[in-house]
Amino acid sequence: MSPSRTPKPAEDLSPEGKRKSLDQALGHIQKQFGDGAVMRLGQRPERFAIDVISTGALSLDIALGVGGMPRGRIAEIYGAEGSGKTTLALHILAEAQKAGGTAAFIDAEHAFPLEYAGSIGLNLDELLVSQPDTGEQALDICDVLIRSGAVDAVAIDSVAALVPQAELDGEMGDSHVGLQARLMSQAMRRLSGTVSGARTVAIFINQIREKIGVMYGNPETTPGGRALKFWSSVRLEVKRRDALKKGTEVFGNRVRVKVVKNKVAPPFKQAEFDVIYGKGISAAGCLLDLGTDLDVVEKTGTWFSYGGERLGQGRDNAIQFLEENRPIATAIEQEIRQKASLGPKPRTEAEDGTDEEESGGDAWE
Repeated sequence: MSPSRTPKPAEDLSPEGKRKSLDQALGHIQKQFGDGAVMRLGQRPERFAIDVISTGALSLDIALGVGGMPRGRIAEIYGAEGSGKTTLALHILAEAQKAGGTAAFIDAEHAFPLEYAGSIGLNLDELLVSQPDTGEQALDICDVLIRSGAVDAVAIDSVAALVPQAELDGEMGDSHVGLQARLMSQAMRRLSGTVSGARTVAIFINQIREKIGVMYGNPETTPGGRALKFWSSVRLEVKRRDALKKGTEVFGNRVRVKVVKNKVAPPFKQAEFDVIYGKGISAAGCLLDLGTDLDVVEKTGTWFSYGGERLGQGRDNAIQFLEENRPIATAIEQEIRQKASLGPKPRTEAEDGTDEEESGGDAWE
């Protein structure tokens, strides 16, 4: 831009003169860069409103502070092997589909759990899946999908598996210092604006590594450099806490998720929920635990009750009761959301087309 086309500084420093000068500057910017390049926030507050996609675990929705994963933002889910990272990401994709959106899964690890994804609630016929050969290909596919504006949620599994082309072209044992970090840094710069404009939830699943020679503090770190840490609006640390057992048989895990970074609400909150093998996150278990903590569900000895009606003796029986009696579970969820200052849960396409009792079964089985 030539200096002659730049508006001159205001000579009149009175309030009226400054206002005219500002209007002239805004007109100049809009003429050169287009409408919306700069705006008064009060004229378009909806552009910065936080819309969310549920995580499938009400306790985590509450911990995130806004009711789910914020749209138009980049998020990182990391943790140890078998902790539930992919399970959580698949649940978010399933919730995006239930809300009428389109979901994509970029399987850089080439280990997509087909049957498990279906049992979680994903519509496999509509799910977009890619198994790229290189990290560049994976991120390019992600970029194109998001730029289309038609994808509501996309998950990349995982950052550690994004192999740069130069590493594939080299020999085993060759040193490629910083290649993956540079790749991720470039990808974040390209994706951030695209993700925001498309209102897409971009989820990067990541593994953990150990720092060498760390004597004090946390030795754990994540591969792929520091760019993803900076660009992420939400970072979730997933840890497996306890094994769930019936007798000697292990049927699931108790998982703790810590919100280690949150740009849309206060961070460092934690959530716990059950992950059942072959089924995913126990929504009924979340309701029972939250209901007990918030005094929505009464616990007397080993008995659980709600509104004078007994749910069952023991946690497992109460969870089974909620799974089989969706209207009561829905009433408990609404009361929990009210106490946690969350808005009502968005209705799914199935609930809009059928009555509540018919539409609620699949998500709770």
